[in-house]
Amino acid sequence: MGAEELSALLWKERELLELLIFKLEEEQLILTSGKTRWLQHATREVEQVLERLRAAGLARTVEVGSVAAEWGTPEEATLRQLAGDAPPGPWSSIFAAHLKAMTESTTKIRELRETNEQYLRAASRSTQETLATLESDAGTYGSRGTSNAASDAWHMLDKDL
Repeated sequence: MGAEELSALLWKERELLELLIFKLEEEQLILTSGKTRWLQHATREVEQVLERLRAAGLARTVEVGSVAAEWGTPEEATLRQLAGDAPPGPWSSIFAAHLKAMTESTTKIRELRETNEQYLRAASRSTQETLATLESDAGTYGSRGTSNAASDAWHMLDKDL
């Protein structure tokens, strides 16, 4: 394998990063809309893309090592190092462009992930507060089959009539 194959792998990885951005934005739309019924599906889709990205990252690491050995650079070289050590020709700028695009995508992914985590924490707090309110209002049931709070309201209404 060589530089062409590595570039093709990098394109596939960039496409997966774009797909992950889409899935995180989709998850964010679900969180902000309050339609949490679909959150489990969106989260599963994010996880599936992450699995595909892990596999692509591993393939990239192997291919970078192969190209690095071919070019006489250390086999554990990063993409940044490989772009800097590329022989004269177009590969330096091609790999630098891949690196720039992937770095920008990674930054966007980090921002989306952090925002989604904030929405999830806020939703969790809201749910806990709602449950705490419901628990304190539950009370016991009276002779009419209603809770004491409802019974008190019924008696107040009954007096007014």
